[in-house]
Amino acid sequence: MTLDQYRPHVKVYFDPLVSLAIRCRITPNILTIAALVASAVAGILFYLRLELWAVLAVALNAFFDAMDGAVAREMKITSKRGDFLDHAVDRYADIFIITGIFASGVVPWQIGVLALTGVLMSSYLGTQAQAVGVGRYYGGVLGRADRLVLILIVGIITILFPMTIVGLTWFGWLLLLFGIFGHVTAFQRFAYVWAKME
Repeated sequence: MTLDQYRPHVKVYFDPLVSLAIRCRITPNILTIAALVASAVAGILFYLRLELWAVLAVALNAFFDAMDGAVAREMKITSKRGDFLDHAVDRYADIFIITGIFASGVVPWQIGVLALTGVLMSSYLGTQAQAVGVGRYYGGVLGRADRLVLILIVGIITILFPMTIVGLTWFGWLLLLFGIFGHVTAFQRFAYVWAKME
């Protein structure tokens, strides 16, 4: 889809918040850790079936995740260490949120595992492209920004219209989508990187 490519277009909306963060001496690493905490809280809240609060925690995770890189770029202090921390936190955030959803029992664990492996493999191959000299690549049908937006939408739908469709909850269908399209995205990224390597 992926919404990651539209990040430069929303920069104008974040600029005032970035300026405020800099004035308050909030560093990119603080924002990255805040994103990690928000994702852990979201996972716990999903596990406890407190969907409204879980959705708000996911929204906070998405906000802090967008802000850390924006603040680093504005302050001109982007670094390999910060980038490494950001990607490690993103993977833990994926694990916390997805595991919280299926550990709550609203999704069969088999679908949860499929979703988790699809998400982790697609993310891994996006960054592994850089490790083999091709350059970071985030193409494919389902990126991290897409997943966060879909979790927010499905969370709201679940709160307003809780139901089961063909044996699966809204979150069941969402994680099934994450599993299928996560692995499709992983294959797309693998094929792209493979073709680019000499």
